[in-house]
Amino acid sequence: MGGVTSDSTADGTTTGTAGSTGPNSAAGPNGPTGAPPSLAVSGLAYAYPDGHQALFGVDLTVPRGERVALLGPNGAGKTTLVLHLNGILTAGAGSVAVAGLPVEPRHLAEIRRRVGIVFQDPDDQLFMPTVREDVAFGPATAGLRGAELDARVHEALARVGMEAHSDRPPHHLSFGQRRRVAVATVLAMRPEILVLDEPSSNLDPASRRELADILVELDVTVLMVTHDLPYALQLCPRAVVLSDGVIVADGETRELLCDEALLAAHRLELPFGFDPGSAKVPQR
Repeated sequence: MGGVTSDSTADGTTTGTAGSTGPNSAAGPNGPTGAPPSLAVSGLAYAYPDGHQALFGVDLTVPRGERVALLGPNGAGKTTLVLHLNGILTAGAGSVAVAGLPVEPRHLAEIRRRVGIVFQDPDDQLFMPTVREDVAFGPATAGLRGAELDARVHEALARVGMEAHSDRPPHHLSFGQRRRVAVATVLAMRPEILVLDEPSSNLDPASRRELADILVELDVTVLMVTHDLPYALQLCPRAVVLSDGVIVADGETRELLCDEALLAAHRLELPFGFDPGSAKVPQR
């Protein structure tokens, strides 16, 4: 795995930080075009106002086009890390850059276009009378109007298979359909990075599969925050484990999930009977 440094600890875990490439990055540190990586986090540390230190020098590089699972127990600092990606939180130390653009106050409008976050509960993201209006909200706020706005909305809904539902109220849709619309609201902004917070939660098996089929076809960098380890294996060739505010492992998802000592040390558990070593993962 090019660009991943690691050291074995006494408890058998693998510690390290991502370098310039991940397992599914084939053409050098910045992807096939030589452009900056989608995400570059360096030495990121953060303490909340009450004094709780949530992050302790996180280093993470995600090249363009990668799908990376961010794993870790509750309280590991995953949400805190995500909130730095679009400037909701400001680093106490270190830096974050999205496609080469530093996450700084003067760049926040563009950063928040580049980093699209899909919430765990789609009802937190959908608030307009119709699906079309929800998907149009972001681009319209950014200044798009008329035929250009209509085309952007159609494009985003088509990518998630929801164009036939554009005139329906979101609350009339199934939970799985609402999640797909929530993804469309972010895609309408044409982001650099799609951040998914527990995307498989509360989905029935068919909706889970449909969402996976959509996500693997997207031409966008994906950072998926999840406790669903089989879904991480299904969708993300690379995984990063965050625990107690530091990255303790970074590598191929299957390899990490087969490391029983690593999982036990950081309160990560596979479903009963699931064997990541023998599970078939689609080649996409």
